[in-house]
Amino acid sequence: MSTFLFTNVNLVDPERGSVTLGTLLVQDGIIAGHGQELAVPEGAEVIDGGGKYLAPGIVDIGVKVCEPGERHKESFRSAGLAAAAGGVTTIVTRPDTTPTIDNPETLEFVTRRAQEAAPVHVVPMAALTKDRAGHEMTEIGFLQDAGAVAFTDCDHVVTDTKVLTRALSYAKSLGALVLGHPQEPILSKGAAVTSGKFASLRGLPAVSPMAERMGIDRDIALLEMTGAKYHFDQITTARALPALERAKNNGLDVTAGTSIHHLTLNEFDVADYRTFFKVKPPLRAEDDRVAIVDALRHGLIDVISSFHTPQDEESKRLPFEEAASGAVGLETFLPAVLRLYHSGDLTLPQLWRAIALNPANRFGLPSGRLSTGAPADLVLFDADAPFVLDRFKLNSKSKNTPFDGQRMQGKVLATFVNGTPVFGDL
Repeated sequence: MSTFLFTNVNLVDPERGSVTLGTLLVQDGIIAGHGQELAVPEGAEVIDGGGKYLAPGIVDIGVKVCEPGERHKESFRSAGLAAAAGGVTTIVTRPDTTPTIDNPETLEFVTRRAQEAAPVHVVPMAALTKDRAGHEMTEIGFLQDAGAVAFTDCDHVVTDTKVLTRALSYAKSLGALVLGHPQEPILSKGAAVTSGKFASLRGLPAVSPMAERMGIDRDIALLEMTGAKYHFDQITTARALPALERAKNNGLDVTAGTSIHHLTLNEFDVADYRTFFKVKPPLRAEDDRVAIVDALRHGLIDVISSFHTPQDEESKRLPFEEAASGAVGLETFLPAVLRLYHSGDLTLPQLWRAIALNPANRFGLPSGRLSTGAPADLVLFDADAPFVLDRFKLNSKSKNTPFDGQRMQGKVLATFVNGTPVFGDL
């Protein structure tokens, strides 16, 4: 591997909470040092960053890659290219494929495919119950041995609390991380939007924000019983925050994430039944969006993810109630998250804690930081570069983004994985 020195770059360091103009040295795929001025090693390539920002590569939790089963929506190759173009150097993939990733054989297949096709790190999760049906837990120990870093049934909430309790207890004994979707499944079944005046005026089936509160309350009670290590995948309502805060204050091993779409959009974006804005859980009221941003600022919510969910045109070009939920987000993640920086809501170090450092720490990954000895997974970006998003230029096979045609600010200039450039032309 080559040795190169970044000079004249603003280093975004989420561990130190700082942005400083300096230099960073990469040798043999790892970060060998950074500071105000570093000597140029013999034979090193010098990259002048032109005063742009250099930060740890994004670690994106909950990415859906549609292999096996729906490769026409997204493959490991297309998802990897989209990730690289978006400054995402590690994707933590979901098991909600066809078939479900619920056994070591399927897990080994997707791991092999990812290594062959994707230019970024791919870290797989496995299902918590067989076929995500909520009836029988998977072989968590064998799946861990095969490389699963966490266990989740994604948006299929396990309704049988005895099954869930057994799975959590077993996960606790193995030190395994479990991801849960905080939602009361009966109350939220069939909902397309969040309840309120807007939903009533549009005549769309809706769910109360209280469904999320009910879901988080139940899961916290089970965590008090079992002591399992747990991550709430998406907290999107103000009503859920007090319960989350109590769980953390009571010493439970709990973290929480949220979606970039819930941080930058609200229920009014649905407007004229635009199905690209149909996500799960549905977009919330502006008061909820503001509350979640505030929770991120104060560290109550730990992680921001794209929840990249490819859907083909046939799944989206339907009446709003019938259209599939989800949006692609790998390639739009960085400019979308920079909206919170440009609005003054969060600093760059705060953002990079949530999109790189915290997810890496929670999943036991060495990336997400600029410290000496860390992998040289890096993104060089211009935080101020304006552009209008054209969904047809995205690398993903599916083009279902809510940001199509919107004015964005922030472009990835180059992405490096283990010190190797995987995007950009420097």
